[in-house]
This record gives sequence, C-alpha cells and structure tokens, in this order.
Amino acid sequence: MKKYFFLAFFIIALLILNFKRDIALTLIPIALNLTNPINENQEINWPTPQSSEVSNKPNIILILADDLGFNDISFYNGGAADGSLMTPNIDNLAKEGVAFLNGYAASPVCSPSRAAIMTGRYSSRYGFEFTPYPAQAAKIMNLLRKDGELETINLEGVQWDEVGLTIGGLPNKEVTIAEMLQKNGYYTAHIGKWHLGGFTDGMKPNDQGFDDSLMLNSSLYFPKNHPDIVNAKIDSSVEDMIWASSQFAASFNGSEPFKPGGYITDYYTDEAIRVINNNKDRPFFLYLGHFAPHNPLQSLRKDYEKHNHMENHTLQVYAGMIEALDRSIGKIVSTLEENGLTENTLIIFASDNGGAGYIGLDNINKPYRGWKLTHFEGGMHIPFFAKWPAKIKKDIKYYKRIHHTDIFSTILGAANIEPPKEIKIDGVNLIPFLTNEKSGEPHETLYWKNASYQAIIHNDWKLIRSKFPNEQEYLYNLKNDPYEQNNLAMSELTLKSLLHAKLNTHIESMPEPSWPQSVFMPVVVDKPQTKYKKGDELIYWPN
Repeated sequence: MKKYFFLAFFIIALLILNFKRDIALTLIPIALNLTNPINENQEINWPTPQSSEVSNKPNIILILADDLGFNDISFYNGGAADGSLMTPNIDNLAKEGVAFLNGYAASPVCSPSRAAIMTGRYSSRYGFEFTPYPAQAAKIMNLLRKDGELETINLEGVQWDEVGLTIGGLPNKEVTIAEMLQKNGYYTAHIGKWHLGGFTDGMKPNDQGFDDSLMLNSSLYFPKNHPDIVNAKIDSSVEDMIWASSQFAASFNGSEPFKPGGYITDYYTDEAIRVINNNKDRPFFLYLGHFAPHNPLQSLRKDYEKHNHMENHTLQVYAGMIEALDRSIGKIVSTLEENGLTENTLIIFASDNGGAGYIGLDNINKPYRGWKLTHFEGGMHIPFFAKWPAKIKKDIKYYKRIHHTDIFSTILGAANIEPPKEIKIDGVNLIPFLTNEKSGEPHETLYWKNASYQAIIHNDWKLIRSKFPNEQEYLYNLKNDPYEQNNLAMSELTLKSLLHAKLNTHIESMPEPSWPQSVFMPVVVDKPQTKYKKGDELIYWPN
C-alpha cells in the first residue's frame, strides 16, 4: 500500500465525522480506490539460477497461518470447530514428522509474533510491542460502533504522527533469519503477509534479507462480488471497518499494487510452487505467510459447498477457507516430492496466534480458554508442526513447551549456521531435543509483555496480570489445569509472588516501546465478541 493509503484514511475520517454511518461505509471504498488504485494482474518473474549448485544444505519452508485456532486442525481432534472438516495435508506434516503439543506463540497478536519469528528474540527486546495500524482506524471504529458494542478506549495525548503503518515495524538493525540464510548461500523468497513495516524503507522484506517478495497489500481474498466467492460478514463495527477498507491487492519487490491472479490462498500457493520449481537446484528459504483464515471471511464456492452439512453459514465459510489452506500444504508437499526434494527439506508450519473471538464462532480454540488478543491459552497455544525426513523421525509427539522464537534457532541449526553471538537470542534449536541428543526442557520460563498486559510460564505455573482497567491476576497450574478453569491467584500467594518477581526482572530489562500505545481494546474472555452481555469477563488489550 503506497503513501496515498494514509491520505485515504484521513479522508475517511472526515467523511465519517460529517456523514451518517451508512453513507460513510459506502464512501470509504470509493475514497480508497480513488487514492490507492490497483493495477491489473502482472506475471511474477521469479529468478532461476544460471547453474546448479552441489550442496547438502537443507531447503527450508516456513508456512505461517493467520489466526488459526488450535481446534481448526483435525489432528488435534478439531477441524473448523465442529469436528467435521478434515485437514489431512496439515495432519500429515505431524504424521511424517513432529507434532508440538505445547507450541506457543510469541504474542497473541500477529505483528509481534512475526517479529519474534524473524529474529528469534522476544519482540519487546527491541520495542516491538504493538501491531502497526492506520492511525485513524481506532477512532473510525468507535464512530462506526453500534448500540451495545464494547467501546475501544482511545488514550489521551497520543502523538498520532508517531503511530501507524509508516512508523511501526521491525527495525532494520535487527538480524533476521532471512539475512542469516542469505549470507550463507540461500536464495530467500517471501510470499504473502508481512506486517512488519512493509511500506516503510528499511523495514520491507527486501530490506530484511529476502531476495524477492510477493507481498499481501490488503485484506480481500477475492473481489467481494466475484461469482466464485462466498462471503460471511458479522454485524459489528470491526467487520464493517475491515470490509469497507479492504482491497484485492498484492505487490512484488515494492511495485505498485496489482490484482492477485486468483483467490489469494491458491494464488500464493501457485507462486510458492513456482519458487520451488525454479530453485530445485540450489538451497532456498521460502517464507509463505498465508492470510487464511484471518477475516474478512471469504471462501471459494467450491470449498464452501463441501460443507453444506454445517448449519452455521459463517462456520461453513470459515471451513472453506481452511480447506484451501490445507490444499496449499498438499500442493507444496507434492511439488517437493516431484522434484526429489522431500528428504532434505525442513517444513515448519504454525499459526501466528490463536483464533479470534470477533469473527463470532465458538470453539475454534477448544479445549483452551480465551482468544487472540488474550494471554489465555486460546490466544497463544497454537498448531505447530515440523517435518524433515533426513533428520526427524516420523510420528513424534513432543509435549514440552516450545515457542515461536525457536523457529529462528532451529532453522539455523538445520542449516549448520552459527547464530549471531553479539545479540541475545531467546529461541533454542529444537532438533537436538527431537533426536534425543538433548533432554530436559527447552524453556524453563517463557515471557509475554504487551505494555501493561503481561504473562509468564515458569515450569508448570502460569501468571497473567493486567493493570487496566483494574488490577487483574490469574494464576494456573497448567499441568493440573491446562484449560485454565481454576484461578489460584488468591490461594498460592508464595508462588504468585515468585512469578511476579521473575516477570518484573524480565520487564525491567526491556526497553520502552518504539512507538506509543494508543488504545485499549476490550476482549470477551469466554465467548465470541458478538455474544457479549453486560457482566461478562473482559480483558483490555493494549495497542
């Protein structure tokens, strides 16, 4: 999205202030299309090496889903919440490799998680605590808010010129996994979502170690009225904002935005296959950042109709989106097989955080409590798999806690590259744990810091604390109570004090956020946001 995007949001704000709600929602996409026109589709010219390279280095494919819930994968006895959608291709990654039963996201929201994955470090170590978003977005959502909806709290005195997509992102001085691989003979390609400063010089994928980048520029999977698409839109201000402000757009290596060549999950998959085919004779790193199943909810009709037995239209669309995601994994695995690359390719699959409560579906994080934007297990306990036939045995179930930051160190370990010595790396190389060269816990302690909302897991104990809108403390023994039903904060006082002290020490070692917090967003803990009733338990997510 080019610079005119931000002019568009300024225009949108003025429109909403001066016109009725329905008129504003009509004018928002018009303003966007006028100020940020999208070109017709262009063919991507992925490079092909001039000669083959003899190398025993493994190829590496990192596939990241967006807002995929633990219960969306049939391997975990789910399958789009009601248990009737099978995800055989994703499941096979576990059956042919390792399923991490206690895999944790670095944050319960996308951008800080992605930053941690790219660097192997808690993103708070370099001040990346909030998701960059258009500076006027929260104000506009409140103006669009319907009767009975929870209100986002805008903070006073925010310097809005310091907040937004042009400011926030992954600092260029941070060392990324792509940079490490690129310097060691790998071709590096990024496809899909970035959300780490993709419109800011120094923070774009090509500035952060990727030779080539086909980047998601906006949120539509397909044009809204395309005959092959089925939409599901929840009646809420968040959904109104997403649908009105989304375009069907991608860019390649910083180009002007253009229309993708199809439904984006399939389009990005097809382009990923081209990357694999073009680079079969040299080591490559492919980072495929799928947008599915993030809202706006849009399914191909052929995938939607496979689930006509579902009585819930939204769930049926959502299931169709995961159907396409699973198909993507199958196509990529088949392409590796066709090129004779299966044995020496490491595939890592994970979600950036748990499923979101604001799409209105129950049980997508079942059996865990909470949602995206919370430090309950539902927000952070994610699908996490790896496959590397040359090194990892089949059908391993790994129960010890692992973390997004481990992806960095594990990839470096697989490629036999020494990690940078001058910086603190929080992740660990998991391969020795999977091959029984190491025993014990990869992590005795894990931390989460998002401004005043924080969490720690130490051994089997988890403390969540918040200072807004009032003091909140939750203490759970995850061994005895993995689904967080019994809050022991008022009974286990000595243990709670220990966890507070450890968390305080960690927080004190962190710098201030690189850009200011601007809002607190309410999240209903135990039901979808759309089913909120006065008195329901809430947390407020800082951003």
